[in-house]
Amino acid sequence: MPKITPLKIGFVLDDTLDTTDGIQQYILTLGSWFVQQGHEVHYLVGESTRNDITNLHSMARNIKVRFNKNRLSIPLPTSKKLIAQKLADLDLDILHVQMPYSPMFAGRVISAAPSKTKIIGTFHIVMVSWLHNQGAHSLELMNRRTLKKFHKIVSVSPAAANFAKTVFGIDSAIVPNAVSLAAMEHKPIINEIPHIVFLGRLVERKGCSYLLSALQQLQSQYDGSYTVTIAGKGPLDEKLHSYVRKQGLKNITFTGFVSEKDKPKLLASADIAVFPSTGGESFGIVLIEAMAAGARVVLGGDNVGYQSVLSDHPDLLINARDTKSFANRIQYFLEHPAARTAAAVWAKDAVKQYDVAVVGKQIEQIYVA
Repeated sequence: MPKITPLKIGFVLDDTLDTTDGIQQYILTLGSWFVQQGHEVHYLVGESTRNDITNLHSMARNIKVRFNKNRLSIPLPTSKKLIAQKLADLDLDILHVQMPYSPMFAGRVISAAPSKTKIIGTFHIVMVSWLHNQGAHSLELMNRRTLKKFHKIVSVSPAAANFAKTVFGIDSAIVPNAVSLAAMEHKPIINEIPHIVFLGRLVERKGCSYLLSALQQLQSQYDGSYTVTIAGKGPLDEKLHSYVRKQGLKNITFTGFVSEKDKPKLLASADIAVFPSTGGESFGIVLIEAMAAGARVVLGGDNVGYQSVLSDHPDLLINARDTKSFANRIQYFLEHPAARTAAAVWAKDAVKQYDVAVVGKQIEQIYVA
């Protein structure tokens, strides 16, 4: 394949780049890989204060909101003059817009983009309620004119592609989220006692409360040994601690927030990594990270996003709200080391398709097509 002429790429995101949520990870992982390939990468984003990212352009004032059972920030109207000047200065070949987007910032960037700049989009989300779906329809109406300027749109999963089609009328190819497998790789950690790990925000949607209910059931029916680590922070922190105390749950440790640096070690220590999200997931980056780090078993909530990762191994999908079956699934893997080994072998092979070197090449080919 002939070498691609270096491109000037601008990732566009309405939200802040100060958080480490899925979309932020997506553009930073791809952006880092593109720089390694010799391209020049810029991040045109909502209000951000971090100073550890080269070519980060904080171009909007943002306000924090809750939408689609997620916390995010949305931009206030951004100066069209400021946007036009920035685009003139950068002279980009590619604008890669994270979708859906606000007409107050990303929409204005798209409008101001010169004809020479190719506009690519990635859909990331699914709707979790009728009300959120109606909001998305309104957004489609406001962005109808700028949507016509896109050269190509992709979605990170079948669920996201279905959302793009049903709400925005857009046919999109599926190109999955990317993870740097090399960054997540960790030497194997062997435990004398099986270790169960939850990693995620302590909010209702991520399902930690259901995990604790399942562990209560497990404790009543299983007399084998295991340890549990709950890693993350959020508004349910005190409520979850209180539940553990009142129910007398044993061998559970809360670690609080875990940094990106420490995440691979934690996940590599998991004999069973559990992510019982009940919905609102368009993909499952954390599942891929756990698989890449070397968690033996990765259990995910049976939602449309996690299905796109685990559908080839359906016994790894759990109904988090069904406490009895949830506890039984954990118990099965605790009691069957061979099943843990088989799941790990499958994961080691399955995760390769999500490596940034694989996904990055697919996106790069879309840029130059």
